[in-house]
Amino acid sequence: MIKLTQLVLASHNAGKLKELQAMLGGSVQLRSIGEFSQVEPEETGLSFVENAILKARNAARISGLPALADDSGLAVDFLGGAPGIYSARYADGKGDAANNAKLLDALKDVPEAERGAQFVCVLALVRHADDPLPILCEGLWQGRILTEASGEHGFGYDPLFWVPERNCSSAELGPVEKNQLSHRARAMALLRQRLGLQ
Repeated sequence: MIKLTQLVLASHNAGKLKELQAMLGGSVQLRSIGEFSQVEPEETGLSFVENAILKARNAARISGLPALADDSGLAVDFLGGAPGIYSARYADGKGDAANNAKLLDALKDVPEAERGAQFVCVLALVRHADDPLPILCEGLWQGRILTEASGEHGFGYDPLFWVPERNCSSAELGPVEKNQLSHRARAMALLRQRLGLQ
C-alpha cells in the first residue's frame, strides 16, 4: 500500500485536473505539471498504456514528486478504434470543435447500429521516474456517436457521446453524475482501491 499526500498530474488541462481531484478526494493533493514545466512530452507510444506511463515518468522526473498520468480518448468501432490515442489531436491540434466536426464527417452515412464507441482511460501512477512497477488502472465507458452535438457540459467529444444508461449525451450530464459514470471515474475507482483510499 502506497501512502501518498501529493501527486503531480501530467496534464496542463485544468478541466482534467479539477475532474480528477474531485474523484480522488481530499486526502491526496493533485498538482498540475504546469507548476513545474510548460513543455509537453512527445507521446510516442502506440497505446494508451504506453503513453500514460511515458507521461507519468516525465512528470515525476520534472517535479521530483510521485506522478499520475491519464491517457484517454475515444475509440469508435466503425473506425477500427480511431481516433484512439490521437483523440486530442484528431483534427491536427485545432481543438475540440474541429475534432468533433472531423468525427461527424468520418461517420456521415454510418447507420446508428454501427456507431458504437467507448471512451477509454488509462491511469498510470509512478512513485518516481524510474519506478519499475507503475500502477495501471483502466476504465471503459460504452456508448455510441450521435449524428449531431448535444449538451453544454464537459469537454472534448462529450457532446457527441450518447450514454445509453442515462438516455442523453455525456455533455448533458452534470459534473457530479459524469464523475460517477465516466471512463475516468471507473479507472479512478480502481486506483482509489489500489491506494486504499476510502
